[in-house]
Amino acid sequence: MKRNRRDVLEQEFLQVRSKLLEVAAFFDRLDCAESSSEINSSQLERLQQGCGILTDNQSDKAARLQLLFSRQYEPAWRETFEV
Repeated sequence: MKRNRRDVLEQEFLQVRSKLLEVAAFFDRLDCAESSSEINSSQLERLQQGCGILTDNQSDKAARLQLLFSRQYEPAWRETFEV
């Protein structure tokens, strides 16, 4: 049986709220941390893009987040990872 939007919100609100607070705390820690020239800006950019995906009006948020954090397909991946 498919749940309605109200049920989904009621059943999952606290869990999702907790995860959002965890993400917000991460960004607060990052803001308070000492500057470093060695920061991986591409990782930070992807995290910021991911937050944008969460708040946009498009569907398939989970799939788009997964693609954002996935590696590009490499036909020679077996050789690259020595599998």
